[in-house]
Amino acid sequence: MSAEVEEYPQVRFQAPPGSATLLLFRHGASAPVRPGVPIPDVDGQDDPNLAPEGEEQAEQLAARFGGEHFDAIYVSTLRRTAQTAAPLAKACGLTPIVEPDLREVFLGEWEGGGFRRHVSERHPIAIKMYAEQRWDVIPGAEPGERFAARVQGVVSRIADRHAGERVAVFSHGGVIGAALAWTTGSRPFAFSVVDNGSVSELVNAPWGWVLRRFNDTAHLD
Repeated sequence: MSAEVEEYPQVRFQAPPGSATLLLFRHGASAPVRPGVPIPDVDGQDDPNLAPEGEEQAEQLAARFGGEHFDAIYVSTLRRTAQTAAPLAKACGLTPIVEPDLREVFLGEWEGGGFRRHVSERHPIAIKMYAEQRWDVIPGAEPGERFAARVQGVVSRIADRHAGERVAVFSHGGVIGAALAWTTGSRPFAFSVVDNGSVSELVNAPWGWVLRRFNDTAHLD
């Protein structure tokens, strides 16, 4: 009689028991900056509404993920995250939780639409910002160490609150990029190109953070 042969097949990843799974959604496209047109703000930080394109991205996001299970939905204090989360929250029957530390990096003198304009025009400070991978080369911007600590803190807190659960986190490009860079030990701007309406996925496994998905826009294509 032949001996029984042991086999160890490859299997799909499953979050280990007790892991928190965070789906990080960037808000949909916000209203364009127009010279001479004031931008709403919260404590000096730009707070525009979603553009019609962003509203459509929010609906497409909900159409894809509305049938999935989430234990909680988080948004920042800036309205574009709440507006993007609203269709998914309705589909899931959840009330979004406002987490102030999910707000975008503060851009100092480049708030009020200056950031988009200066980056588009390749302002010398914008070039320096990308070369040095630091937001705080912008005058008055949030210090890099403070921003990094804020992002690490909020991601860790959400994961700790939701051990063994799956949550949707609606935030901003800078915040998501910083979270992914921290959890993977990458360069500060390695994940800075995050599309509007995209989703990235982190799992807080027992051995450390696992990046499962980056800038997934299949629902928008």
